[in-house]
Amino acid sequence: MLLWLAEFLQQYHSGFAVVNYLTFRAIFATLTALAIGLWCGPIVIRKLQEKQIGQSVRDDGPQSHLSKAGTPTMGGTLILLAISISTLLWGNLANHYVWVVLLVTLSTGVVGFVDDYRKVVQKNSRGLPARWKMIWQSVIALIAAVYLYANAQSPAETTLIVPFFKDIAIELGLFYIVLTYLVIVGSSNAVNLTDGLDGLAILPTVMVGGALGVCAYLVGNVKFAEYLFLPYLGGVGEVTIFCGALVGAGIGFLWFNTYPAQVFMGDVGSLALGAALGVLAVMVRQEILLFIMGGIFVAETVSVILQVASFKMTGKRIFRMAPLHHHFELKGWPEPRVIVRFWIITLFLVLLGMATLKIR
Repeated sequence: MLLWLAEFLQQYHSGFAVVNYLTFRAIFATLTALAIGLWCGPIVIRKLQEKQIGQSVRDDGPQSHLSKAGTPTMGGTLILLAISISTLLWGNLANHYVWVVLLVTLSTGVVGFVDDYRKVVQKNSRGLPARWKMIWQSVIALIAAVYLYANAQSPAETTLIVPFFKDIAIELGLFYIVLTYLVIVGSSNAVNLTDGLDGLAILPTVMVGGALGVCAYLVGNVKFAEYLFLPYLGGVGEVTIFCGALVGAGIGFLWFNTYPAQVFMGDVGSLALGAALGVLAVMVRQEILLFIMGGIFVAETVSVILQVASFKMTGKRIFRMAPLHHHFELKGWPEPRVIVRFWIITLFLVLLGMATLKIR
């Protein structure tokens, strides 16, 4: 929106041309989303408290979590609000990649909102049945996958890039739709499973989202893409604006979500942010890189799968409790220790993932 305004104002003053620079808009998208989050945070928390939209806590989990009961939840609406406003202000609204990532994020957020609403407002412990949640996630992911495949302008947009190897690229064909579906739905649920401790999910999401923003900027620039032996993807660079907004909104939310949390994001936030990471990875052709950088999300998901499979087949549990962060809590780790160590691991994995862009 501001890009169009700046283009109009350039005829009166050349200084407005600075808005054309992607880096300038990405920085201000980050700052705008951060400002919205910090400004609106207390208002959102107060409204949630007034409406008694509080977190329910399982009594079979760590006993330290019982004190969290009643903490306002559904704070993910604040994140989505900040991301949306900032992206619409600073993004190029003629770019279809911007609309795809924004609509996938918001529509998945609606699914999470319905789930949260049923749980905390209607007091329905089941929330949105898992079957229907999966169906709606699948519909959203498949629509995005088919649209991206149908609108691909070059073979590079549907090719799987393998980290560490500059000459290995796998033509996916129609399997691109399958892979895109799996990445979006898998990432959405993985972040949802990770969101179990104060600030545990949001900072890794910010770090991975920021790294994918760097990837988007690189593959959207013909010179950088050529230098790093990456496929040039025209127009994809514009989603750097969305990534900047995600980083700003996430940090703004962390201000209130850090231990001890004043608000939780709920499914409305975790499902949406996970889907956002998935579709971003698909757009920049770095699905494998997402798997590496989001190692914490992967570990949390695998721990649940292994726990359920082991109990069904042998009647025994591998972990004291799943997802994985609860296992370490029940081993005696204080909650802040679990959170910060998972953050440190994510930082290491993100740096490792970024290194693969040069080591090819």
